[in-house]
Amino acid sequence: MSRRNQLVVKLSRLLPRSKRLRLSLAALVVLLLAGAALGAYLYERHRTGSIYHPHARFVPEATPPPPRGVDRFSWPFYGYTKDHTRYFPASARMHAPFRQLWAHDFGTLLEFPPVIRGDHIFQLGDNATINAIDKHNGHIFWSRKLGELSASSPAVVGHMVYATVLSGRHGGRIVALDYGHGTTRWSRNLPSPSESSPLVDHGKVYFGTQSGLVYALDATNGRVIWTYHAAGAVKASPTLKEGTLYFGDYSGQVQAISAQTGRRRWVSGSGGALLGSGTFYSTAAVVYGRVFLGNTDGRIYAYDADTGKLDWAVQTGNYVYASPAVVNAPGLGPTIYLGSYDGTFYALDARTGGIDWKYNAGGRISGSATIVGHTVYFADLGDRRTYGLGISTGRVQFEMKSGSFDPVISDGHNIYLTGYSGLYALSPR
Repeated sequence: MSRRNQLVVKLSRLLPRSKRLRLSLAALVVLLLAGAALGAYLYERHRTGSIYHPHARFVPEATPPPPRGVDRFSWPFYGYTKDHTRYFPASARMHAPFRQLWAHDFGTLLEFPPVIRGDHIFQLGDNATINAIDKHNGHIFWSRKLGELSASSPAVVGHMVYATVLSGRHGGRIVALDYGHGTTRWSRNLPSPSESSPLVDHGKVYFGTQSGLVYALDATNGRVIWTYHAAGAVKASPTLKEGTLYFGDYSGQVQAISAQTGRRRWVSGSGGALLGSGTFYSTAAVVYGRVFLGNTDGRIYAYDADTGKLDWAVQTGNYVYASPAVVNAPGLGPTIYLGSYDGTFYALDARTGGIDWKYNAGGRISGSATIVGHTVYFADLGDRRTYGLGISTGRVQFEMKSGSFDPVISDGHNIYLTGYSGLYALSPR
């Protein structure tokens, strides 16, 4: 047989084998894809489910009393207190119906609420302009342009107002202004943008940046005291409790560090999203020995404040950008309130994570809630409406056709409602 004929015979014998090989490879690929799909399904199902540890440590705490001397009142920080529980213990008269005292439209998105000291309200708009407003009549004391873009609340302590900037001529930066006239006392350019609402304690200013750097600066001159590098962007305001700062980041980690030195005390994960991590935009509330915050994986998390151990995680129907509000509610006990991008507002048992009640607003809840007295207020970004619900019942007590993100603060006399671009002063009738 010629070499040519021998080659033809060999090729004819090899052809079925190559077909079988291709079929085997195809079957293997199908099996691998099926296995990967099953693994992804099981992983996603586990990730997006709720987790409960009913015997986790829980530390009871007394409900704070109403503040005294409201004429010299201060709402100094985003979330009111340094532990960011977003609860203001107002008197029984602070409830709807309200009458409008004044309104001021700033012509820009108001993504974050203002702060108050004395008769001054300080509102930072997304156009990076900060306004000092007379809380009695809405008149502008002074206005300062700090950059091109901001997305945070300022802080006011003593005669200083602190604000972070996302972008502008100098890029990201933090600015300290004089309370009375708005003149710049000091400013510091940052290597990356910041949308972290500043927190001030014992002469230090704490905030995070998009590069993951968390700063402690000298509040009087802006000098760097220490920095801490998180694994992802820190967009939340750091929360302070008993000498420890708590915050989540965009790598999906929650961490606790020393407020004095910036040294890490613990770090804990979120369980993460598929092939990555869920991100923490939410500012943590630290109370009852736990750290509560929401995640873009749709969960609401509770961690042990001393160890970082996961106490429970409750799954909602969509992203949770919102920061939790927490109070010991009559008839319910310690309760967490926050909304999800699925349009549902939740009241959860702070001890167990069980759902006490929920309210379907029908839109998208992106911003955080605030509790004033026995009413919890939140805004629906979908229909630009603000709601006030009874903290124990979830029944609607207040509704206003204005609001997008974080809607309400109070000085004990009135509430000040932040709409899409306007600020409203409302007084109980």
